[in-house]
Amino acid sequence: MAAYSMGSTTKSANVLVQTHHRKATVHCMASRLQKRCLEPCIKAQQWHNVACCQAGAVAQSAQGSPRQRIEKRIQEVRSSKHPDETSASDCCHPATTSSRRSTLLGTAAVVASALVDVAARRPPEAFASIVDEDVATSIFDSARMSVVSVATSRNGENLGTGSGLVWTQDGYIVTNFHVISKIDKSSDVLTVVVQNQDGSTKSMPARVVGTDTMNDLVVLKADGSDLQPPKIGTSADLRVGQSLYACGFPYGLPASLAAGVVSGLNRSIPSPVGTRIYGTIQTDASINGGNSGGPVFDSAGRVVGIATATYSRSGSGRGSGVNFALPIDKVVKVVPQLIVYGNAAGKRV
Repeated sequence: MAAYSMGSTTKSANVLVQTHHRKATVHCMASRLQKRCLEPCIKAQQWHNVACCQAGAVAQSAQGSPRQRIEKRIQEVRSSKHPDETSASDCCHPATTSSRRSTLLGTAAVVASALVDVAARRPPEAFASIVDEDVATSIFDSARMSVVSVATSRNGENLGTGSGLVWTQDGYIVTNFHVISKIDKSSDVLTVVVQNQDGSTKSMPARVVGTDTMNDLVVLKADGSDLQPPKIGTSADLRVGQSLYACGFPYGLPASLAAGVVSGLNRSIPSPVGTRIYGTIQTDASINGGNSGGPVFDSAGRVVGIATATYSRSGSGRGSGVNFALPIDKVVKVVPQLIVYGNAAGKRV
């Protein structure tokens, strides 16, 4: 009787051990499966967040109308008796369940859904690369009709070339003063070349409307209409490391795009008249001869600066990746004065 009791107890103990072992095995498998299920879901959520950030930037860029504010500012300057003056120094949850089986089944359902979605997705590195490429190509496609080539000539000989930005549909163009500083307004020829939708180009005569030598800005008026101005952003929110895209006509070549980042803010550079221009944007996006006066875009395709200068070693003639752009907030403030009064002082001369 005692031996029988001992055998029954041993058998019961073995059964109990095996039962606990099976439960532990099932729990371990469920934990592993849950972990494997959650990893692709977490990655999918991360990729979704990236896409949402991109969409949010685009949605934010669509809010409001900077172009309407520019037109309104021009009207305000025209109607104001005492417009503001602009100086060179202006800037510038853990889930709980009551049953391991329900957890396992629920997790399996999540896996089936997540794996189908994740299987069609690319790795995060490839996704980020594609986003960057899409941004760059989109910016160039929309910008090339808003960027113009500015050429000056005397008796048929080229004096120099630069780039410019379409400011209004009726032909106002913004560029750097140093692009046209050598011309004789009474005799030299000033030409603006615009790219059409089909890739062809159209040349238009232009004249100087207003200059601000201290900020290296000039407004031209081209004999054209139905031009395409770009979206205007703000330079106040720029941060070091943010992507930038410079568009222009380097060395007289067709429209070109150069990508870089904001390398620094609130830099000062010399002006054409020997003073300093404060609050400029430093970037490593290539700005070469012929790029001056062209727009600099952010990732949302909004103009945040005007390409103005590049630093190079004396006599080398080569850039060093240290380039500068006028902040668009300063440009937006000065241009209406130049259109209405011909100068940045807000006084007719």
